[in-house]
Amino acid sequence: MNTCVRVLAASAIALAFGCVGKPKVVPRSAADVTLVALLPDPDTGRVGRAVVTNDAGTVELSTARASTVVLGHTAPAAVTTLGDDQVQQLFADAIDALPMPPRHFTLNFEFDSNELTVASRALLVDVLAAVKAMRVPEVEVSGHTDTIGTKLNNVALGLRRAELIRRMLIDIGLGESLIKVTSHGEADLLIPTADGVAEPRNRRVEITVR
Repeated sequence: MNTCVRVLAASAIALAFGCVGKPKVVPRSAADVTLVALLPDPDTGRVGRAVVTNDAGTVELSTARASTVVLGHTAPAAVTTLGDDQVQQLFADAIDALPMPPRHFTLNFEFDSNELTVASRALLVDVLAAVKAMRVPEVEVSGHTDTIGTKLNNVALGLRRAELIRRMLIDIGLGESLIKVTSHGEADLLIPTADGVAEPRNRRVEITVR
Protein backbone atom coordinates (compact mmCIF):
# COMPACT_ATOMS: atom_id res chain seq x y z
CA MET A 1 0.00 0.00 0.00
CA ASN A 2 1.72 3.17 -1.16
CA THR A 3 -0.31 5.92 0.43
CA CYS A 4 -1.61 4.58 3.73
CA VAL A 5 -0.62 3.05 7.01
CA ARG A 6 -2.17 -0.38 7.58
CA VAL A 7 -2.77 -1.12 11.28
CA LEU A 8 -3.86 -4.60 12.36
CA ALA A 9 -5.87 -5.29 15.54
CA ALA A 10 -3.69 -5.50 18.64
CA SER A 11 -3.92 -4.99 22.38
CA ALA A 12 -2.71 -1.41 22.21
CA ILE A 13 -3.43 2.24 21.70
CA ALA A 14 -2.08 3.21 18.30
CA LEU A 15 -1.13 6.58 16.85
CA ALA A 16 -0.76 6.84 13.07
CA PHE A 17 0.61 9.83 11.18
CA GLY A 18 -0.56 10.81 7.75
CA CYS A 19 2.45 10.35 5.45
CA VAL A 20 4.34 7.33 4.27
CA GLY A 21 7.45 6.76 6.35
CA LYS A 22 6.19 8.64 9.39
CA PRO A 23 6.16 6.77 12.69
CA LYS A 24 3.43 4.75 14.30
CA VAL A 25 3.77 5.02 18.06
CA VAL A 26 2.09 2.13 19.84
CA PRO A 27 2.26 2.26 23.65
CA ARG A 28 0.94 -1.01 25.10
CA SER A 29 -2.36 -1.26 26.99
CA ALA A 30 -3.59 -4.08 29.20
CA ALA A 31 -7.07 -4.17 27.65
CA ASP A 32 -7.79 -5.97 24.39
CA VAL A 33 -8.70 -2.69 22.74
CA THR A 34 -7.08 -0.82 19.89
CA LEU A 35 -7.69 2.89 19.39
CA VAL A 36 -6.25 4.22 16.13
CA ALA A 37 -6.10 7.96 15.47
CA LEU A 38 -4.83 9.73 12.35
CA LEU A 39 -3.01 12.98 13.12
CA PRO A 40 -1.54 15.59 10.77
CA ASP A 41 2.06 15.02 9.78
CA PRO A 42 4.24 16.76 12.39
CA ASP A 43 6.52 18.30 9.74
CA THR A 44 4.06 19.49 7.11
CA GLY A 45 0.61 19.50 8.70
CA ARG A 46 -0.72 17.34 5.87
CA VAL A 47 -3.05 14.42 6.52
CA GLY A 48 -2.71 11.18 4.58
CA ARG A 49 -4.85 8.10 5.18
CA ALA A 50 -4.80 4.96 7.28
CA VAL A 51 -6.64 1.70 6.73
CA VAL A 52 -7.57 -0.23 9.86
CA THR A 53 -8.53 -3.82 9.13
CA ASN A 54 -9.03 -7.23 10.67
CA ASP A 55 -10.90 -10.39 9.69
CA ALA A 56 -14.22 -8.81 10.70
CA GLY A 57 -14.05 -5.57 8.70
CA THR A 58 -12.21 -2.48 7.49
CA VAL A 59 -12.46 1.27 7.97
CA GLU A 60 -10.47 4.08 6.41
CA LEU A 61 -9.22 7.15 8.25
CA SER A 62 -8.58 10.14 6.00
CA THR A 63 -9.17 13.35 7.98
CA ALA A 64 -7.33 15.02 10.84
CA ARG A 65 -7.92 13.27 14.19
CA ALA A 66 -10.18 10.65 12.63
CA SER A 67 -10.26 7.57 14.86
CA THR A 68 -11.66 4.10 15.24
CA VAL A 69 -11.76 1.51 18.02
CA VAL A 70 -11.33 -2.24 17.68
CA LEU A 71 -12.51 -4.40 20.58
CA GLY A 72 -11.11 -7.92 20.49
CA HIS A 73 -11.90 -9.55 17.17
CA THR A 74 -14.89 -7.34 16.31
CA ALA A 75 -14.94 -5.11 13.23
CA PRO A 76 -13.42 -1.63 13.59
CA ALA A 77 -15.99 0.82 14.92
CA ALA A 78 -17.44 3.66 12.86
CA VAL A 79 -15.05 6.55 12.37
CA THR A 80 -15.27 9.41 14.86
CA THR A 81 -13.19 12.58 15.22
CA LEU A 82 -11.22 13.17 18.40
CA GLY A 83 -11.04 16.62 19.92
CA ASP A 84 -7.68 18.29 20.51
CA ASP A 85 -8.03 17.72 24.26
CA GLN A 86 -8.67 14.01 23.70
CA VAL A 87 -5.60 13.72 21.49
CA GLN A 88 -3.47 15.30 24.20
CA GLN A 89 -4.95 13.13 26.92
CA LEU A 90 -4.49 9.87 25.01
CA PHE A 91 -1.25 10.49 23.12
CA ALA A 92 0.67 13.19 24.99
CA ASP A 93 3.57 10.88 25.86
CA ALA A 94 3.80 9.53 22.32
CA ILE A 95 3.69 13.00 20.77
CA ASP A 96 6.33 14.30 23.18
CA ALA A 97 8.62 11.41 22.20
CA LEU A 98 8.57 12.36 18.52
CA PRO A 99 11.54 14.25 17.04
CA MET A 100 11.08 17.99 16.76
CA PRO A 101 10.06 19.14 13.26
CA PRO A 102 12.79 20.65 11.09
CA ARG A 103 13.44 24.39 11.35
CA HIS A 104 14.08 26.42 8.20
CA PHE A 105 15.92 29.72 7.94
CA THR A 106 16.55 31.94 4.92
CA LEU A 107 19.49 34.34 4.92
CA ASN A 108 19.75 37.02 2.23
CA PHE A 109 22.75 38.83 0.78
CA GLU A 110 23.41 42.32 -0.42
CA PHE A 111 23.65 42.79 -4.21
CA ASP A 112 26.81 41.35 -5.80
CA SER A 113 28.22 40.71 -2.35
CA ASN A 114 28.97 38.02 0.21
CA GLU A 115 27.68 40.32 2.93
CA LEU A 116 24.51 39.28 4.72
CA THR A 117 21.74 41.77 5.19
CA VAL A 118 21.44 43.09 8.73
CA ALA A 119 18.22 41.12 9.36
CA SER A 120 19.78 37.89 8.09
CA ARG A 121 22.89 38.27 10.23
CA ALA A 122 20.62 38.49 13.28
CA LEU A 123 19.11 35.09 12.42
CA LEU A 124 22.37 33.24 13.07
CA VAL A 125 21.70 33.23 16.80
CA ASP A 126 18.28 31.67 16.14
CA VAL A 127 19.91 28.95 14.03
CA LEU A 128 22.27 28.10 16.88
CA ALA A 129 19.36 27.93 19.34
CA ALA A 130 17.43 25.62 17.01
CA VAL A 131 20.43 23.27 16.78
CA LYS A 132 20.78 23.14 20.56
CA ALA A 133 17.08 22.23 20.87
CA MET A 134 17.49 19.10 18.72
CA ARG A 135 18.45 15.81 20.34
CA VAL A 136 20.70 14.67 17.47
CA PRO A 137 20.97 17.71 15.19
CA GLU A 138 21.91 17.89 11.54
CA VAL A 139 22.37 21.16 9.65
CA GLU A 140 22.15 21.61 5.89
CA VAL A 141 23.38 24.90 4.43
CA SER A 142 22.52 25.44 0.75
CA GLY A 143 23.57 28.42 -1.36
CA HIS A 144 21.35 30.05 -4.00
CA THR A 145 21.75 32.95 -6.44
CA ASP A 146 19.70 35.07 -8.80
CA THR A 147 20.12 34.74 -12.58
CA ILE A 148 22.80 37.39 -13.04
CA GLY A 149 25.91 35.69 -14.47
CA THR A 150 26.39 32.22 -15.92
CA LYS A 151 24.92 29.08 -14.42
CA LEU A 152 28.38 27.68 -13.73
CA ASN A 153 29.54 30.84 -12.00
CA ASN A 154 26.37 30.94 -9.95
CA VAL A 155 26.93 27.41 -8.65
CA ALA A 156 30.36 28.53 -7.48
CA LEU A 157 28.92 31.74 -6.00
CA GLY A 158 26.21 29.79 -4.15
CA LEU A 159 28.85 27.46 -2.74
CA ARG A 160 30.99 30.38 -1.56
CA ARG A 161 28.01 31.89 0.19
CA ALA A 162 27.12 28.58 1.83
CA GLU A 163 30.72 28.08 2.97
CA LEU A 164 30.72 31.62 4.37
CA ILE A 165 27.63 30.86 6.45
CA ARG A 166 29.18 27.58 7.56
CA ARG A 167 32.21 29.43 8.88
CA MET A 168 30.02 32.01 10.62
CA LEU A 169 28.02 29.26 12.33
CA ILE A 170 31.20 27.56 13.50
CA ASP A 171 32.50 30.89 14.82
CA ILE A 172 29.43 31.31 17.04
CA GLY A 173 29.71 27.81 18.47
CA LEU A 174 28.17 25.28 16.09
CA GLY A 175 30.01 21.97 15.76
CA GLU A 176 31.84 21.70 12.45
CA SER A 177 30.88 18.05 11.91
CA LEU A 178 27.15 18.84 12.04
CA ILE A 179 27.10 20.98 8.90
CA LYS A 180 26.57 19.82 5.32
CA VAL A 181 27.13 22.42 2.58
CA THR A 182 25.60 22.41 -0.92
CA SER A 183 24.95 24.87 -3.76
CA HIS A 184 21.98 25.11 -6.11
CA GLY A 185 23.23 28.22 -7.91
CA GLU A 186 20.31 29.65 -9.90
CA ALA A 187 18.59 26.26 -10.30
CA ASP A 188 16.10 26.68 -7.45
CA LEU A 189 14.76 30.22 -7.65
CA LEU A 190 12.54 31.38 -4.84
CA ILE A 191 11.13 34.06 -7.19
CA PRO A 192 11.00 32.81 -10.81
CA THR A 193 12.64 35.28 -13.18
CA ALA A 194 14.08 35.42 -16.67
CA ASP A 195 17.81 35.07 -17.19
CA GLY A 196 19.90 38.07 -16.18
CA VAL A 197 17.45 39.45 -13.61
CA ALA A 198 18.75 40.82 -10.30
CA GLU A 199 16.30 39.55 -7.68
CA PRO A 200 17.48 40.02 -4.08
CA ARG A 201 15.18 37.34 -2.67
CA ASN A 202 16.94 34.74 -4.83
CA ARG A 203 20.35 35.68 -3.42
CA ARG A 204 20.11 33.57 -0.32
CA VAL A 205 21.39 30.73 1.82
CA GLU A 206 18.80 28.34 3.17
CA ILE A 207 19.51 26.53 6.41
CA THR A 208 17.60 23.46 7.52
CA VAL A 209 18.05 22.21 11.07
CA ARG A 210 16.68 18.74 11.74
